Amino acid sequence: MTRESRAPGNLAHVSLRLYDTATREVRAFVPRQPGTVGIYLCGATVQGHPHVGHMRAAVAFDVLVRWLRRGGLDVTLIRNVTDIDDKILAKSTEAGRPWWAHAALHERAFSEAYDALGVLPPTYEPRATGHVTDMVALMERLVERGHAYVASPGNVYFDVRSWPDYGSLTNQRLEDLTVAADAEGEVSEKRSPRDFALWKANRPGEPATASWPTPFGPGRPGWHLECSAMAHRYLGSAFDIHGGGLDLRFPHHENEQAQSHAAGDEFAGLWMHSAWVTQGGTKMSKSLGNGLLVSELLASTPAVVVRYALVSVQYRSMLEWTPDTLSEAEATWERLDGFVRRATERVGEVPAAEIAAAALPDAFVAAMDDDLNVPAALATVHEVLRAGNTAHADADDAALFAAVVSLRAMLAVLGLDPVRWATTQGDDRAATALAALVAAELEARTQARAARDFATSDAIRDRLAAAGVVVEDSSTGPRWSLANRHTEDVD
Repeated sequence: MTRESRAPGNLAHVSLRLYDTATREVRAFVPRQPGTVGIYLCGATVQGHPHVGHMRAAVAFDVLVRWLRRGGLDVTLIRNVTDIDDKILAKSTEAGRPWWAHAALHERAFSEAYDALGVLPPTYEPRATGHVTDMVALMERLVERGHAYVASPGNVYFDVRSWPDYGSLTNQRLEDLTVAADAEGEVSEKRSPRDFALWKANRPGEPATASWPTPFGPGRPGWHLECSAMAHRYLGSAFDIHGGGLDLRFPHHENEQAQSHAAGDEFAGLWMHSAWVTQGGTKMSKSLGNGLLVSELLASTPAVVVRYALVSVQYRSMLEWTPDTLSEAEATWERLDGFVRRATERVGEVPAAEIAAAALPDAFVAAMDDDLNVPAALATVHEVLRAGNTAHADADDAALFAAVVSLRAMLAVLGLDPVRWATTQGDDRAATALAALVAAELEARTQARAARDFATSDAIRDRLAAAGVVVEDSSTGPRWSLANRHTEDVD
C-alpha cells in the first residue's frame, strides 16, 4: 500500500506500519516473501457460546486481512479451534454431553457469530484434535533437544530454564514470573514450578475418549503445544504475523514462542494483540458474568451495527461497552447507509468491481497504514459523507457518484459496505416485516372467527394464500409458512 498510489495492487512500496508486541514499537511491516503474508490467529476455545468480547479479535484481524488484500497481497490466514482442554471437559460433564459434542455445538455457534458479523472465513481453520501427530512430532523435537522431559507416562513438560530467552515476548524475567497453580488434586512432577505442560495424562474421572496414544504415554495436548504445531503445519517454520487477544500474551503466546524457538523454528516475525471489550473498566468474560452473548445482541440489533461498534475503536485501545455503545453505532450507521441508499437511487448501482478498484483518499490510506488507525480513517469517511450530502442537495450527480464510490470503497475495507450488508441482511429485514404483517392478519382472523364472522375469516385466509402464505389451524392456534415456490396447483 503506498501513499503515491491509492489503487489496490501496487506493491512497489509497502508503507504499512504495525505495533509489534515483542519489540514494543510500531514498525514497518515487510512480508517475508514479497506479495504474500502468512498470519496465525488464535481462535476460539469452544467451551461455551461466544460473547461480544470474543469477536473483538476476530473483527480486528478481519480488518487487517482486508487491508492487506486491498493492497494486492496474497494472505493466508490460519484461525485455529481449540476443541479439547480442561474447561471443555469440565463444562461438557456439567452439561451431560460428550466433550466432543459439546465442542462441536459451540464451534458452530462461533462460526455463526463470525458469519453474522461479516468476518471473512480463514484460509484454513484447523482443530486441535486433528493435529495430534504434528504435536507429537514437535514434542519429539523438544525432548531430543533437551527442552522437554517426560515426568510420568502421558505427562510431558517444557523446561523453561533450558531456554534463556523465556519471557522475552512479555518482557519478564523468569524469576519474576507468576507460578501457575497445578490442577486440583494433581501432584506436580515438574522440575520447576514454572514449567508448563505439553501433554497431559488422563486425570481421574476424565473420559477415555479424551486421550491419544503417543511415544510418551497416552493423554491429551496441552493448550500451548496445539498452536505451535498447527502454525508449523500450515505456515512453516517462519511466518509473518501471529495474533490474538491481549489476554493471550502470557502465558499462552510466551509459551508458544519459547517452545517453537526451542524446537528450531523462527516462528512469528511480528506479534499483534487486540485489546479487550470492557464493562466498567473490567474485561468482558463469562466467568465474571458480564459477557454479552452475540446471539442475544443480534436478536435486537442489526449485525452490521455490532460490527461497526467493534470496528470503530482502534484495535489496541480498550473498547468500553456502555448502554450507549450500540445506539451511537446505529445512529452513525444509519447516516452512512441512508446516504448510500439515496445516492444509489439517484446515480444508479455501482458495480462491485468498480468499488474494489476505486482509488482511496490519501488521508484514509495514511490512517490505515498507521497501525490500522480506524478512528482516523473513519474521519475521512465522514468528510466524504458530508461532501456527498452536499452534492446530493446541489444535484451534482458527478460529485455524488464520486462520493458514493469513494465512501463505499473505504467502508468495504472495514467490512462495512452498505450495499453488501443490504444484500446479506435483506432477507432478515423482509422476514421481520413479513412476520409482523402476517401476525396482524392472523390476529384479525382469530377475532373474526371468535365473532363467528366466517366471511371475514375466510377472506383473510384467502388474502394470505394469494400472497403465498399458507395458514394451518392447530390446537395451539394458527401456524403459517410460505408456500413452496415450486409447487403447482393440481386439479
